[in-house]
Amino acid sequence: MLALVAAIRPALKPYARQIAIVFGLWTLVALCSGLADYAYLRAVGVQPPLLPVLRRPLTEQWIWALLTPLVFHLARRVPLARPHAARAFAFHVACFFALSFVHCAIAEALHGPLASIPAHFKGPTLLLRFLQEVYSDVWMYWPLVGIRGWLDAQARERERERQAMGLERSLAETKLSLLRAQIQPHFLFNTLHAISALLRVDPRAAEDMVADLAEILRASFADGAAQEVPLARELELVRCYLRIQQARFGDRLMVDLHVADDAADAAVPALMLQSLVENAVVHGIAPLARPGRLAVRIVRAADRLSIEVADDGAGLPAEQSPGLGLANTRARLAQLHGDAQALAIASTPGRGTTVTLQIPYRRAGGDASADGAHEHAHEDLHPDRGRRAAGAAQPVVAAGG
Repeated sequence: MLALVAAIRPALKPYARQIAIVFGLWTLVALCSGLADYAYLRAVGVQPPLLPVLRRPLTEQWIWALLTPLVFHLARRVPLARPHAARAFAFHVACFFALSFVHCAIAEALHGPLASIPAHFKGPTLLLRFLQEVYSDVWMYWPLVGIRGWLDAQARERERERQAMGLERSLAETKLSLLRAQIQPHFLFNTLHAISALLRVDPRAAEDMVADLAEILRASFADGAAQEVPLARELELVRCYLRIQQARFGDRLMVDLHVADDAADAAVPALMLQSLVENAVVHGIAPLARPGRLAVRIVRAADRLSIEVADDGAGLPAEQSPGLGLANTRARLAQLHGDAQALAIASTPGRGTTVTLQIPYRRAGGDASADGAHEHAHEDLHPDRGRRAAGAAQPVVAAGG
């Protein structure tokens, strides 16, 4: 016996605290029950020894302490939750009767005392024990199932909170990385240089570019915690960014932007499309000496939304893996949609990169209407279009005192 204990002790050591709690609680239940019986017997004039009175509840509760891990395992594997609650309940009814019988069999093997044995009873005491204990076992098995369900619900809630915190942190990191990329000196220098060059020859175009830059910076500095935004809003930021970059690259940057009509009201991860487009421009088109084409295609198929960002630029070297930005994108998608999302990257050196992501389609709340979101193939992103046509580039002057 001692050798058996020594053999299993290392395996039980990580669970020593849980085992102590389980046996401690069941011992407390046994003592309360036994002392109540003892007090009752004394009240009716019987003077029994204390230990024999405690023996039966201690035997019963310690057996259930041994069975508790098994009940917890069954409750975790088959939770009493929708959509299969009826099937799970039937499963646990069968398990209850089986474990009640096991409990009685162990007590019988240990010669545990029975509540009573009628004088005329001649049958097997195991059956008598089962009939005596099955009702009290209801208050052993089913509370354990409920406790396990409650513990699992608390664990799921903590996991949801952890994932929500991770999503907020990931969104903040994405905003920070975009902000760093967009405020790097050469980006601002090129944008401001283009604005200064336009001021005399085309003041309205310069005004549009200032508004585009302000919109990008405003979105980058915004402290919103929303994980998903309307596609229309995300596309507006993408258009701002591309108009600025077209002023820089001129005819070297050609853009095809297509959004299917039935995808225009979708909810998309905040700043994710902007990040993919920026990666394509900076790492795909910018290194080229020749003109490059960037294509963004967003379509819906039933309850799935497909977003594809492709360029015919430099591509990734064969030995180079996708960078931190795409790794963060993959992590955010997994946190938001779990296994319901997919991200694929295909790249050929010198021929470009295509990033395709699939997410569940959901209608965006708020003003995710088709206004401003319906785009068609080969859209012209010249600075004279877009913001000025929408009237968003009107000067705003604060009155001074």
